[in-house]
Amino acid sequence: MLLLFAEAVLVFLVAVAGGAAALFRVPFRKFFRRGMWTLLLPPFLFAYGFIIERNIYEVKETYIVSERIPEAFDGYRIVQLSDIHLSSFRKRAGSLERAVEKVNGLAPDVILFTGDMITFSPDELNERLMKVLSGLEAPDGIYAVLGNHDYCTYAGYSDEAGRVRAVDSLIAKEESMGWKVLLDCNTAIVRESPDDTGTQVHGQAGADDGRDTLYIAGVRNISASSHFISDGDLDRALEGAGDSFTVLMSHDPSHWRTEVVYRDDIDLMLSGHTHAMQLALFGWSPISFLYKEYSGLYERSVSGAVPRTEADRSTEALRKEYPYESVSGTQYLYVNTGLGETGFPARIGVPPEITLITLKSR
Repeated sequence: MLLLFAEAVLVFLVAVAGGAAALFRVPFRKFFRRGMWTLLLPPFLFAYGFIIERNIYEVKETYIVSERIPEAFDGYRIVQLSDIHLSSFRKRAGSLERAVEKVNGLAPDVILFTGDMITFSPDELNERLMKVLSGLEAPDGIYAVLGNHDYCTYAGYSDEAGRVRAVDSLIAKEESMGWKVLLDCNTAIVRESPDDTGTQVHGQAGADDGRDTLYIAGVRNISASSHFISDGDLDRALEGAGDSFTVLMSHDPSHWRTEVVYRDDIDLMLSGHTHAMQLALFGWSPISFLYKEYSGLYERSVSGAVPRTEADRSTEALRKEYPYESVSGTQYLYVNTGLGETGFPARIGVPPEITLITLKSR
């Protein structure tokens, strides 16, 4: 359907261009006939995206510099993965293995997965692919959240109980691989400060015990769109997190504008979801009509202020500038464009992404 739509658009554009050319005495039929060669472009691009580009894993590296990053975490390496959509790897387990090898080659301290493990059903996470993903390695662990597809709403379950059981099955499979699924909760990663000696320690740390803490929070799916399930509780996800650098995993980047930017206790939010529509021409993607933040790193100066009324939280209001007047810090959002595909099995101008984020303390 996408190819047919693209072909129809090209025919229309060639016809319009032919009509314009006729004004300059260029025969319309001659121009139109030659212009029809452009109809070969969409199939060629699709074939390229299907055979080649979706198997070329690109490592995108970025640095987050903040005074709030504890000294013990200066140089800390976070690998973000997102939107694996295992239905797109049913016959490409070898390709996924190469992605895992590339991740491990980056020597991450922690791996964060921002949702959409599957497209339809937990059966996509079969024994073969579980073995592949179990090969991911990070000393501080692998953490995950649910994406909209992980709620199994596209699998056609006849009853809500069946859908809930499917979600529970997916979570159990991920945790059997050694991953920790964060469902509106957080975890503390603790390291000895540079002034002290000793080995790395995990768990809660006191403010004066000579240890530095990094918090990783994960929230259930929250979206500005009514088309997707929104059952996350951000307050609950951050409950107990101390006043240290905090990374929030939230699948849908629209959550940033609807809730996260109003807070000063989240330093970095990691999202996926958009795939940048798996299509970009000269760096521009049509998804920009739907999402202002859809690929890469974004930053915003924040004051921690709260909007005056609930009406300020509406989607219409959020299309305008943020309602801040003063500045007290910087908040970051990174949107990963994913490893797998939905909609069509190709990537054109948007290769599958592995994100390496290095934290740097001022």
